[in-house]
Parts: sequence; C-alpha cells; structure tokens
Amino acid sequence: MSDKVKVTIDGITVEVEPGTSILNAARQIGGDIVPPAMCYYSKLEGSGGKCRTCLVKVSKGSEKDPRPMPKLVASCRTGVMDGMEVQNITSPEVIEARKGVVEILLINHPLDCPICDQAGECHLQDLSFEHGVGNSRYEFERRTFEKIDIGDKIQLHMTRCILCYRCVYVANQITDNRLHGILGRGDASEISTYIEKAIDNDFSGNVIDVCPVGALTDKTFRFKNRVWFTKPVDAHRDCPTCKGKVTLWYKGDEVLRVTGRKDQFGEVEDFICNTCRFETKNTSSWIIEGPRHIAQTSVISSNHYEFTPLPVSQENQVLIEANKVEFERATKI
Repeated sequence: MSDKVKVTIDGITVEVEPGTSILNAARQIGGDIVPPAMCYYSKLEGSGGKCRTCLVKVSKGSEKDPRPMPKLVASCRTGVMDGMEVQNITSPEVIEARKGVVEILLINHPLDCPICDQAGECHLQDLSFEHGVGNSRYEFERRTFEKIDIGDKIQLHMTRCILCYRCVYVANQITDNRLHGILGRGDASEISTYIEKAIDNDFSGNVIDVCPVGALTDKTFRFKNRVWFTKPVDAHRDCPTCKGKVTLWYKGDEVLRVTGRKDQFGEVEDFICNTCRFETKNTSSWIIEGPRHIAQTSVISSNHYEFTPLPVSQENQVLIEANKVEFERATKI
C-alpha cells in the first residue's frame, strides 16, 4: 500500500508525499498550473505566507471531508490531503484575487523598470504583466525611502521592496551573523540595518539572488548593461568556501557579473560565496561548461548575441556624392 496521497490540481492528478504543500505538489506537475510565489523559497525554512500571490481555491478538502474550504488559501502554506481538489488557473475567483494582490504589491512600487537592474528577470515584472491592470486606483502619497549601501558591494533600494523576508531568512540560515532585518511596523516596515551597519560575511551576496524584485542589487553590475544584451554561461571553479558552480554573464569577452545558478522556479540551486560573486570575474579563473539554458518565454533569450542582421538599406553612391559637402560639414569636429 502506497503512503503517498493523491491531489488533483486544475484537473491533473499527482501523487505526493504526506505533508507536501499544494505549491510544491503543483511544481511536481509543472507548467502553467504552478502558482506564482514571490516570498516562498524552498531552500529557506520558514519562508512563505507573506505575499499571497500563490492563492488557490480548494474545491474539495479530501476524500474523508469533501467540503470545500470557505476561502482562498495560500498554496505555499497549505498541505495536501488525500483526494483534495484544487483550482488555480481554472478558477476565475483565483485570477481576480491574484490581480488584486498584484495591485497591492504595486501600490508603493516605483515605475522605474527602464533604469532598474532587475528588469528582464524581475518576478514582479512578470507577475504584473500577466495579472496586473493598466492603471492604478491609488491616489495617496506613495511610501518612499532613500537608497542606502549595506556593504561595499550591495545597495538597498527599499522603495522597491515587497517585504518578502527572503533576504532575512538567507542571512539567518546561511551566514554566521545576521545584521539586517525588518524595522518598524505596518506601512512603515522596512528592511534595514541598525545605524546602517555594513553586511560583511562570505555569503552576504546571496541576498541579491533571492530578492524577487530590484530592492537589493549588485553594485559592481549597477547600470552596466541589460540582462537581455548579455550571454549567460554555466561555469565552475575549485572554491574552498562554496561549491563554485555559477552563471557568468558575458558581454563580448568581459564578465559583467556572476550569479548563482537558478532553477525553473527562479530559486538558486547552490548558494555561492562573495569571492566567486564579486572578486573572480576573469574567464581564466573558471572552467566553462556551456551556455546557460534560458526559458524561451524569458526576455533574456531574445537577445541576438550571435546574429548579424542584414543591412536594411543599400548605399546610394549618387546621394552620397551629392551630399558630401553637407555631410563633412555636419561631422566636422
């Protein structure tokens, strides 16, 4: 007799271990039925339950108690039961609720995607594109914060933060001494350090990788390039501190940044140390494994890195000769 339980999500049945959350059960199925998650991170204990973007409808509680749950539930925090039936993208109620959650997340979020380094790989950007509305109903003054440096390599732009707590859990669970956390309460809550103390330990840079928005950014990469103009490749090196498995982001022959490798759900496979992330940007220091697989739906995959476009127009020698004097006058230094 199998110890696994059966759960049906959007008409697809899967067998999972008892205690598995609805979100992780959906991830075993994959595809569009996986609820979005802005705060949950499978490698961080205690994460989830903050953003409510993963809300789903439980239309059948279990075989023993088939009554539906009275409200939408957070799939990252709700465990499956044998015979449970769940609706995600097949429920208009869920889609409408998710649209409302996105609107709330965007209330104080600045419309600065054109200058944000996270653009192109921002989970909130993807979420708002799929579930957001074209205009805002919010008419009051927005909450804003000054940008601060929390170390010589990391900048915090709190105005973009959605308070997912991921960076706090990273500091708690993979570093020796957490120096930042949530200050204030309610609408005044913010991620910060007391008296802006610098975050300085071997794994502090991982707060950049786990941030789903552009609140925590790599100062060594700041404003250098757009991710869709770069070429990501997998590489590794013999590192005494971490596993040394990373993604190098190239522009030409130059390594612009180094990040941890991420899976299909945007979660880091292995946390990397600051030496690999910030200090080792020479190709000679790495063993290149090959191009990083990028989903076709990602804007990063749309770059034409190895494509040389044909000229749009042919040169007209008659026009060139007729405008030679004017051209020389216009281009004269």
